[in-house]
Amino acid sequence: MTVSSDSAAAVADLHTDRLVLRVWTAAEAGTVTEGGRLGDWAEDFPEEGDKVMAPLITVQSAWLGPFGHRLIVERESGLVVGSIGLFWPPTDGAVELGYGVVPSRRGRGYASEATLAMVEHAYTATEVEAVFAHVEPSNPASVRVLEKSGFAPYGPGEEEGTVRYDAPAPH
Repeated sequence: MTVSSDSAAAVADLHTDRLVLRVWTAAEAGTVTEGGRLGDWAEDFPEEGDKVMAPLITVQSAWLGPFGHRLIVERESGLVVGSIGLFWPPTDGAVELGYGVVPSRRGRGYASEATLAMVEHAYTATEVEAVFAHVEPSNPASVRVLEKSGFAPYGPGEEEGTVRYDAPAPH
């Protein structure tokens, strides 16, 4: 993963081999909230999870910061194909990660690639001691994303029917 500055934003983009993870803009969150679409979005973006998160992003200023929520951009096409984010700020040193990739781009390893980059980035914050995610066992694809990203089951999640997975500590 490499980090570079985007001249249009004060927050650096995160780059992986096939993806760019860039911070949502308030305008993009507003467009999703209002049910609109932008030309650089995959035809099946936004998904339901993005529609839930967008209005929250506009009121949680930390989620628009360097350790907040990001859009997943496919480098080859330049299209937004999902989102990923840290629920900032951490609580007792732990921060939760959430992610989603649109159906048209699933099965390509994008979610795992983005997750690895966000976890690495999260651990650059001095206040982060642990990164975790909650997953429903009935969603084997999401469980697999976490496992491929090195997460291990920790125990029951905060919501009924979920399991908490913890990311490995940084080396």
